[in-house]
Amino acid sequence: MRLVWWMVSGSVLSWVTLRFLLGPETMLETGLGMLAPLGSAVVSWIAMQRQYARRPERLTGLLIKAFAAKMIFFALYVVIVLGIGRIRPVAFAVSFLGYFFCLHIVEAVGLRRLQAAVVPADAD
Repeated sequence: MRLVWWMVSGSVLSWVTLRFLLGPETMLETGLGMLAPLGSAVVSWIAMQRQYARRPERLTGLLIKAFAAKMIFFALYVVIVLGIGRIRPVAFAVSFLGYFFCLHIVEAVGLRRLQAAVVPADAD
């Protein structure tokens, strides 16, 4: 759960920083750009941890299902947010992509550490 708190606190802190750097007029766009990637990263990380604790051999299957679900979720989310029409699409897209990539990198590093923590060292 520590990684979840790092993802949430890092995302919120960067969002507040962006507000001061870019001004309050982009707060909605950057917030919406953060919301879906953060939510999906938190949910998928919790699911990965639980699956790995119960049945680690089924983790790959979970990751494949999560990938398909994320593709559908993100497509719908982007269409809905851009369909509202009251946001700046460039600010939203840059924010969305930035959070998407950063949070997935954090998940990948976390997954590597999770798996490396229980792999025994070679006895060579």
